[in-house]
Amino acid sequence: MLILLFLSSGLFLGWSLGANDASNIFGTAVSTRMVKFYTAAIVASIFVVLGAIVSGAGTTHTLGKLGAVDMIAGAFMVALAAAVTVFWMTKLSLPVSTSQAIVGAIVGWNIFAGKTTDMHALTKIASTWVMSPILAAAFSFVFYLLFKKILEVWKIHIFRLDAYTRIGLIVIGAFGAYSLGANNIGNVMGVFVSVAPFQSLDLMGLNISGVSQLFLLGGLAIAVGIFTYSKRVMLTVGEGVVKLTPQSALIVVLSQSIILFLFASKGLEAWLLGHNLPTIPLVPVSSSQVVVGSVLGIGLAHGGRGIRFRVLGKIASGWVTTPVIAAVISFISLFFLQNVFDQQVVKPSDLIGNHKAVNLETAHHG
Repeated sequence: MLILLFLSSGLFLGWSLGANDASNIFGTAVSTRMVKFYTAAIVASIFVVLGAIVSGAGTTHTLGKLGAVDMIAGAFMVALAAAVTVFWMTKLSLPVSTSQAIVGAIVGWNIFAGKTTDMHALTKIASTWVMSPILAAAFSFVFYLLFKKILEVWKIHIFRLDAYTRIGLIVIGAFGAYSLGANNIGNVMGVFVSVAPFQSLDLMGLNISGVSQLFLLGGLAIAVGIFTYSKRVMLTVGEGVVKLTPQSALIVVLSQSIILFLFASKGLEAWLLGHNLPTIPLVPVSSSQVVVGSVLGIGLAHGGRGIRFRVLGKIASGWVTTPVIAAVISFISLFFLQNVFDQQVVKPSDLIGNHKAVNLETAHHG
């Protein structure tokens, strides 16, 4: 029972991700009324859980390099700090980044525990915050121009085009939801991996590891978030930055899905390594940032007309403040949990080692 209590913050974070980040998969489809909300929610929920279970380990390793939380109480508070940050930003109707929130919370734990943050891992992760929306904008810009050219050549009847677009939004959305589950489940349950509380299970000859059980719980929490709270953010993302046509919405979903897949696929990484090509980092990227980049690419394809820069600036400000807020909440919460509620959030040996290092340094300077 205590284990479930500690995991509750990760489940809350998963719910927050479903309410915010996962909604971006179908946000443009729902806002253009091409797909009903509940149809989108069902498809997204099924495929986000599959992605989490089947391919969820790809990005968790990078987060582990940033900071390996070594006590389950500490993991609970790190996840809670990120979840509170995401929930707060969601209440403000901002498509905030769960990836940035968990990174900020882990850095807060590192500061509290006296551990050095791996700057190489942090730089690698932070670079994707800039790279992913730029790539998404480039993909959507190119895809839009290609799609426009195809329509001019093929001259598809408007009713048939409408039907193709609806089917495409659902199929590509399913692919995007799978990629999101694979890419972002590390944000939800990654801090619990090093202290995985579950034993492996043998079910009808199939071995289910403790980590897979964590990812399943996290995926289900994301699905609940999609159903209960995602509609508001769907409309904000789909209509807030630039007005989209149904066909433009299809381009946005396609661009976003490809970006999420590129940063989550271990198979692609292995193929690139096998051909001596540069690899794409397996890092959790923000679907919120990617979808905004995709929508912006459509606006640029129209010559920049119709882009609502005030809304874009409001969204960007949330990206800047999210990791800082999460780090502060994480540090303060860890202090209270350990000193007020008497829960060990860092291994005692680590604290002893840190205190000895401080004492030695003080004696040396003295």
